Amino acid sequence: MKDLILYVAQSLVDNPQEVHVRQIDSSRSIIIKLSVAPEDMGKVIGKQGKIAKSLRTLLSVAAAREGKRATLEIQS
Repeated sequence: MKDLILYVAQSLVDNPQEVHVRQIDSSRSIIIKLSVAPEDMGKVIGKQGKIAKSLRTLLSVAAAREGKRATLEIQS
């Protein structure tokens, strides 16, 4: 799941080398922490949060296939 978010985020931003993804696993859930350059924050969030919501939906579907819940935290 970390690789999925990394791939999509790097495709969206102007500075793909500034994209970092951390994954924290527990027994029933996964937390993905996505950090991007401050100038790329708007591109990852999108208008009215639509891109961030789409990223969270993709992550939820991927986690559901493994029987887990997933959370995406976007940081600058």
